[in-house]
Amino acid sequence: MPIPIRVVLITAFEPDAGPVPGELRHWIDRNHLDTVLPFPQGYRDLRFNEQGVLAITTGVGAARAAASVMALGLDPRFDLTYAFILINGIAGIDPVRGSLASAVWCDTVVDGSFAHEIDAREIPQEWPDGFVPIGKSIPYEQPLAHRFNGDDGIVFRLNSKLSEWAFELSRDTELLDTPAMAERRAQFVPSEVANRKPYVLRGAELSSTTFWHGHLLSQRARNWVNYQTEDTATYTITGMEDTGILQSLRFLADAGHIDFDRVLILRTASNFDQQRTGITAAESLAETKVARYSAYLPALENAHRVGNVVVQALLALPDGDSPV
Repeated sequence: MPIPIRVVLITAFEPDAGPVPGELRHWIDRNHLDTVLPFPQGYRDLRFNEQGVLAITTGVGAARAAASVMALGLDPRFDLTYAFILINGIAGIDPVRGSLASAVWCDTVVDGSFAHEIDAREIPQEWPDGFVPIGKSIPYEQPLAHRFNGDDGIVFRLNSKLSEWAFELSRDTELLDTPAMAERRAQFVPSEVANRKPYVLRGAELSSTTFWHGHLLSQRARNWVNYQTEDTATYTITGMEDTGILQSLRFLADAGHIDFDRVLILRTASNFDQQRTGITAAESLAETKVARYSAYLPALENAHRVGNVVVQALLALPDGDSPV
């Protein structure tokens, strides 16, 4: 008989060893994900505990993430029919929307790379950027038209009631703050939002395997999310895997393997998506390596603190029930 799974935890990376944790380490240590299940068809072996929490590390980027999640969904060892699925990881945040180590519940995810593109050095002077929607001739050309029938793989909308429930449940969670983070966010002037202590919020995610950075690309992200969602969502945070994950989950739901209405995304801000005052985008990007993210460790801590509040509430429900 397949093992009934209560919660699937999806993370992108975790070092095999060493003092610096990845996205799964706190979950392994604190939620006793002690059972290791071989998973040769995916990026890393799976982790499992007696409460029915199954954790997967997909690998960084949409391609690895999509393949790993599809492999998990089709694995005959597990019954995911009533599993809640929490995508939990770090990301870059827009300083006009949130602060370092803040936690963002995302119920809208927009693909940021499914587009035509012209090098910025060759775009017409009147264009705001070099990104053109598929099937269009100029940036943000109206009307918005889907080139493909049905789900076009660009905009994914989750169960907003479930996301709202998770946000309300976790919004008062005490988040880790540090003097180093306070110093860094003070350099993002004059944004009052960027200078806030970490907090829990809601917002849309732009998902792209390209790790982009800078003021201009951040503005492009705002414009792109507004355009693709017809101004129904606001760009807040960026990730690298989630459209790949969500596309696999959508296909798995269509085949009856999972319930797409039980999917949640929580991203915490390890860094800002652009340079601070006084330096260039290139200089800022050179600083932005995993071990040097200005809020890397606090973001991992807060991802677990906020996510675990929701996971424990989900585990307390009777089998098959939903909080919404």
